[in-house]
Amino acid sequence: MKYKLKNIKLLLLDVDGVMTDGGIIYDGNGLETKTFNVKDGHGIKMLQRHGIEVGIITGRTSKVVEIRAAELGIELVYQGALKKLESYNDIKLRTGLADSQIAYIGDDVIDVPVMKRVAFAAAPADGLSDALKAADYVTRKEGGKGAVREVCDMILKGCGFWGEVVSRYEL
Repeated sequence: MKYKLKNIKLLLLDVDGVMTDGGIIYDGNGLETKTFNVKDGHGIKMLQRHGIEVGIITGRTSKVVEIRAAELGIELVYQGALKKLESYNDIKLRTGLADSQIAYIGDDVIDVPVMKRVAFAAAPADGLSDALKAADYVTRKEGGKGAVREVCDMILKGCGFWGEVVSRYEL
């Protein structure tokens, strides 16, 4: 596992069921809301501070995702991506990265084609069976409840950055 993580330069994320618990709430005016985990967001920022880019490939389109991505400084955002492999291939062209430098977290059958291509694929504990089978690692945490942070920490450790992360917060 450590070998697969040591060269990661990009973490790609699904949204519903990975960055969120998969729930979608509509208010009385039809506005969509989602709940994101602040620990996941901190993990994303720590990756970025260490030169590891983060991107999103999601099958749905949502203003909420656009807002969260902007808040986290995520520029690679592909919404409405029903054929995620097409978005993945575009990301590879844009970044110049190889499969061996990319990790992905997905929770459903739509994520499996990308999961089969990347160096390291993870699925949240509550992911669907096809995603769990395709994953190199299944998190202890569920989607939207720390699964992303768990993988971020693994990548930071695998790339040798964990000591720097810990020392940054020592008093």
